[in-house]
Amino acid sequence: MLYFLINRTRAGLTPEQYGRLAELAKAFYADIPPGVTIQGEWAAADYSRNFSLLEAPDAASVERMAAPFRDYVDVDIVPVNATAGWTAS
Repeated sequence: MLYFLINRTRAGLTPEQYGRLAELAKAFYADIPPGVTIQGEWAAADYSRNFSLLEAPDAASVERMAAPFRDYVDVDIVPVNATAGWTAS
């Protein structure tokens, strides 16, 4: 199943909190669970949000990956389906 993992960094983080967030990001990439693959990543033009398209066996796998970030970011996990485009009906 495909999931969009959307992270919005909370306002007002201290420099120490940003440092911890950077450490968590490094750990995120170093320890991707078996069965989870990153299909793509994007950032909003103003860097206020990050978007990761993940393939994972279930939403719980994505939630476990996002859990360490929850003190620093607001997280949305959205199950998605690939489409070939919209068609007129």
